[in-house]
Amino acid sequence: MVVTMFITRNKKVVGNKVYTSTLLVEGYREGRKVKHRTISNLSSWSKELVDDFELLLKGGKVTNLKDLRYGQGKSYGALITIYEICKRLGILKAMGESRKARLAILMTMGRILAQGSRLHIVKGWSKDEAIEEVLGINYFDEDDLYESLDWLSENQEVIEDKLFKSRNRGEISDIFLYDLTSSYLEGTKNELADFGYNRDGKKGKKQIEIGLMTDKEGYPVSIEVFRGNTQDSQTVVSQLRKLKTRFGVKRVIFVGDRGMIKGAQIEDINEFKWNFITAITKPQMRKLVNDGVIQMGLFDDKLVEIEHEGNRYIIRRNPERVKEIKANREARMQHITDYVNKKGIYLSEHKKASIEVAVKDINKEIGKRKLAGIMEIKREDAQLNLSTNKEALEEAGKFDGCYVIKTDVLDIDKEIIHERYKDLSQVEQAFRTMKTTLEEVRPVFVRKEERTRGHVFICMLAYMVVKYAWEKTKQLGFTESFIFQTLDRIQYLLYKIEDRVIKILPDELTEHQRLILDKLQIKFPRKL
Repeated sequence: MVVTMFITRNKKVVGNKVYTSTLLVEGYREGRKVKHRTISNLSSWSKELVDDFELLLKGGKVTNLKDLRYGQGKSYGALITIYEICKRLGILKAMGESRKARLAILMTMGRILAQGSRLHIVKGWSKDEAIEEVLGINYFDEDDLYESLDWLSENQEVIEDKLFKSRNRGEISDIFLYDLTSSYLEGTKNELADFGYNRDGKKGKKQIEIGLMTDKEGYPVSIEVFRGNTQDSQTVVSQLRKLKTRFGVKRVIFVGDRGMIKGAQIEDINEFKWNFITAITKPQMRKLVNDGVIQMGLFDDKLVEIEHEGNRYIIRRNPERVKEIKANREARMQHITDYVNKKGIYLSEHKKASIEVAVKDINKEIGKRKLAGIMEIKREDAQLNLSTNKEALEEAGKFDGCYVIKTDVLDIDKEIIHERYKDLSQVEQAFRTMKTTLEEVRPVFVRKEERTRGHVFICMLAYMVVKYAWEKTKQLGFTESFIFQTLDRIQYLLYKIEDRVIKILPDELTEHQRLILDKLQIKFPRKL
């Protein structure tokens, strides 16, 4: 219950200087005690306006801010939340307090809340956001944001190093996860764009390659952009050098997928006297079985390991994956059967239709469904005859659900090795999040190499914020987008006294807003 509102004038002497402030204070009752809190700083107001306002307060015409005229202000909740998370993660400290650093934080906020171009941030999204109140930036244009991207690219290593040190204290000996993805481009003028193995299934489009290294908790350590035609394995040595020279890591267990860590990369890792965890391909599994190194009977739900030529092979067959793969194969085979039946009906209804063309179409569909050798179509007179090679089908399912983890780590239990390899899914999740959700990498609205790197780095920082927020609130069952959209609806109120305004955050929040802020342990200031 509000007791009263009044104005205080304060003086503070520091050396030979006298500092004065004029504050609007609210008195309120808490139990039997009356307490005070500052509502707004009126120091910039003219003496006449302060005196007029004080007369209204003393005359009882204004006893509560709601007695004044008010309007809706800008969105504040999501911005201050992202800002506080950046502070907790060490992002603010790592970047510093320059204008370009604050613009980089602004673009990080924009990736989470707007996912648009720099022009969209300037002309659209920022108009309704409390950017000046949170970041102290009252004006910026598109060129300012591009210059900030250039600055980010130039200082990325320094910022990453500071972030790494803020998360790791003392001597660092740890497990690091690494994976590579591609991101296709709509245009052709990007300086890093090239044709390569496109994971997005966008044939005919140039792309960039993005390598992401995380710690075992899934938080990014470093992100790097490569030309679009870079092979996965070619990127490993640069990551090893980072860990050795920049981050000063004493021991590394480098975790990468089947296409990442091969013979040459293992040699690179061994040169550093470090270790690796990876998995072998299906042809490599077949070779080990054919050579008698591994017996098929070892593939079971329980983990089994063997040692061979200085490496450990941790073996398992996942029963759930067996069911999934079998069901998928059966669905593909049924599709071919249905396809052949449709072709047969078409041929019977169209006497001039070519059966040779139908056979060609069916073989093409069989190849597309990866069933060549298992299913075969033949022409018998004017009929189509579809057959299944049972031996080929049995061979195709021989390694369903099987996987073999390969490592040269000798002093860690096989269960832990297995779990660390499974942690690689955290990098895959990071890529999926960065490419398709709030902080999505695409579309890339820049052409220059430095700005492309700066843009991708912004996406990494945004992912760190989103990951932190979701981990703190996941018990609520909300999606990442719902969390930030809900907070973005928190707007401050504008109370007007003549030509001046007082900005105050609302006292009442929705249940969802309150739950999210409680989980994040974020409290908004009373005054802006």
